[in-house]
Amino acid sequence: MNAEPDTNTLIMAQMGAKARTAAAMLARLPAGTRDHALRQAAAMLRRDAPQILAANARDMEGFKGSAAFGDRLMLNEARVEAMARGLEEVAALPDPLARSLGEWTRPNGLTISRVPQPLGVLGMIYESRPNVGADAAAIAIKSGNAIILRGGSESYHSAKAINAALTEGLRAAGLPEHAVQVAPSTDRRFVTAMLQASGLLDLIIPRGGKALVELVQKEARVPVLAHAEGLNHTYIHRSADFAMARAVLANAKMRRTGVCGATETLLIDAAVAPALLPLLVADLAGLGCAFRADEAARAICPTLPAAAEKDFYTEWLDAVLSVKIVSGVDEALAHIARHGSEHTDAIITQDAAAAEYFLANIASAVGMWNASTQFCDGGEFGFGAEIGIATGRIHARGPIGPDQLTTFRYVVRGTGQVRP
Repeated sequence: MNAEPDTNTLIMAQMGAKARTAAAMLARLPAGTRDHALRQAAAMLRRDAPQILAANARDMEGFKGSAAFGDRLMLNEARVEAMARGLEEVAALPDPLARSLGEWTRPNGLTISRVPQPLGVLGMIYESRPNVGADAAAIAIKSGNAIILRGGSESYHSAKAINAALTEGLRAAGLPEHAVQVAPSTDRRFVTAMLQASGLLDLIIPRGGKALVELVQKEARVPVLAHAEGLNHTYIHRSADFAMARAVLANAKMRRTGVCGATETLLIDAAVAPALLPLLVADLAGLGCAFRADEAARAICPTLPAAAEKDFYTEWLDAVLSVKIVSGVDEALAHIARHGSEHTDAIITQDAAAAEYFLANIASAVGMWNASTQFCDGGEFGFGAEIGIATGRIHARGPIGPDQLTTFRYVVRGTGQVRP
């Protein structure tokens, strides 16, 4: 005899059914209505900022993790305002459903068009950063998708307060309030219920550390769009401008150490390392950074702690930088291919040929030339916000905005043709 489904499975089934109904409505709504709902939701976030901050303070009281993790969890007035602006920026983007993906006419006179359509119902499992829920909701609504969110247990009260404001905004604009839903508790079994929700969810998006992504990929019975681990590199080429290299690396490592776009490993060309590395170390140490360096780097800066091999496989998400000296572009590329996560990798150089060679030969979702890796962000890419950074080789790579959360269908127009 089959066991009765557990409570979380039943709750997920109920939420999924409501989400599918909401998704069907969203797909038929004009862009102006969806955009109006996002602006209304932004207004509700601003109005409810005191309640959201009080909920976040409750989460912070129970938090016992690292400083970098705490920075991701913490909200303040500026971050709530940034969430609201993010919704408005997404609303201002072109409609991802009102575009042509291709059109052609066959010899028989049939005209065939490929047009976008929403994926349907998304499920997102994320860790720590409460603003991720607002960003994901905005992009889902913009692209005509419903979404079910399960944030980390440490951000439970913040997620509920943010969702309450979003829901009120949707309701005020006449959208189905079940277009955006959050997990009803911190019970980890609800995650399992989401992963098993084939037929209810059309895509699962994990956004968090390597362990979370691997768990989702292993256990999901729903297609997965994996968020990348951010083991990012900045390579300083022998033709780099020293002042630029110093400014860019300081930002790439220390602007916010806990975000997935932070540089975790410095690769520096042997030709400039003796002159430049001491300056870089002094700059970053003055900002509170610690180091793990290979023997060649320690020969130049003897006070640097020695790196173990595992350090070059580590996404620090903290004020720690791995340092390695390389002989040139090819060794830098080989190191990135071996140790990187295909998230974001940058070259600093005044040599255009070296830069183009580097960019053409990395497998990373985002390659950068003379820019901080921390620019790998949906807002900076013009998406208003993002739902994650994808590195999977199916469906999408890089920051995920509204366009990437659509699929397509075909429309065939004829003049009475019949097939012989």
